[in-house]
Amino acid sequence: CAMKKILFGTGNPAKLNAMRRRLSELDIEVLGLADMDREAPSPSEDGSTPLENARQKALCYYDFYQIPVFSCDSGLYFEGLQQELQPGIHVRTVSGKCLTDQEMLAYYGGLAEKYGNLRARYRHAVCLVMDREHIYEAMDDSTASEVFLITAVPYAGVRQKGFPLDSLSVSLGTGKYFYEMDRERTDHLAVEDGVLNFFRGLEL
Repeated sequence: CAMKKILFGTGNPAKLNAMRRRLSELDIEVLGLADMDREAPSPSEDGSTPLENARQKALCYYDFYQIPVFSCDSGLYFEGLQQELQPGIHVRTVSGKCLTDQEMLAYYGGLAEKYGNLRARYRHAVCLVMDREHIYEAMDDSTASEVFLITAVPYAGVRQKGFPLDSLSVSLGTGKYFYEMDRERTDHLAVEDGVLNFFRGLEL
């Protein structure tokens, strides 16, 4: 049967490329927003959970393009930190200010310096809209990341645009910065096995 084309509703090229590589084994052709013939309006992302935001984005792009579309959203959570310091879905926004990549490194590196290395975990959500009657969603432990460390000392080498916090992120299993891992491993970090299994479990 023909490869299924599905739009990935993200403006982040690094996330798009990682998703394309991960879903290539499933006969799914992942389209990006740049592949479309016109620019969609920006979806609202004012939900209180990653899943609410993923749903808002997927429905917005589906209503505009009228093709199957999925979106993902994530929240970052630290073990042992008080609620007001939990980034949650607002990883890039602190006190109402949208941070640049450099400001993110300074802010989260500062937290790690103050509280010691932070045990962290991403909670990922995915929402797939085939049409308005067929909407599939997932956000549970299977789609969450492994626990890792946010450290105060950034990786000294070249950083990849689109994943700024990876230069502060250290694997508990290997002790390596995410940037020191090979591309297959970092693809798994960007697109968890649970997200891949979500698509595996659907009869598309």
